[in-house]
Amino acid sequence: MIKRLARAALPADTEALARFLIGKIVVRDLPEGLVSGRIVETEAYVVGDAAGHARPGPTARNRSLFLERGHAYVYLAYGVSWMLNVSSETAGVGAGVLIRALEPLQGVAIMQENRGVERLRDLARGPGRLAMALRIDRALDGLDLCRPGPLWLAHDGHKAGAIGESVRIGITREAERALRFYVRGNPYVSGGRALNP
Repeated sequence: MIKRLARAALPADTEALARFLIGKIVVRDLPEGLVSGRIVETEAYVVGDAAGHARPGPTARNRSLFLERGHAYVYLAYGVSWMLNVSSETAGVGAGVLIRALEPLQGVAIMQENRGVERLRDLARGPGRLAMALRIDRALDGLDLCRPGPLWLAHDGHKAGAIGESVRIGITREAERALRFYVRGNPYVSGGRALNP
């Protein structure tokens, strides 16, 4: 039985939220049915982070990062892949957590159709893949993930197990910071072996 995450349960600190979200669930309500996956990998983009989209201050593109923690920030990376982030601080403070990988739970056939692949491991391993699997795009930007709607965060009492940390993937600024968190040994985590000790 899954329950919607209450905003009060979310830490008002980006790094803490990135750790907290490991083991929680992303739920997408689609016309064909519910699709969900357990979060197994996140990256924190903290206040003032040179690699974070909030660094220049609020803009039309990034304004959702400045909403109270628990809102969706969805952007298009390299003109190809949508990325799902969760705003992570108090209102007016820009920062976020990138959801990097999910372990599929519900609606696997829908995810397979959305992704055009059969292999379970490849459905939502990586932020672009998970957005495609859950049909997430810019239309969901700014959505409150702690309220009823087409996309929300949930929990089911699951304990995530050992959480590893590493440098973030695919960035050049502040690339040495260990702000990526993942479930150790989980096959749905993205990145190579060097990043998943």
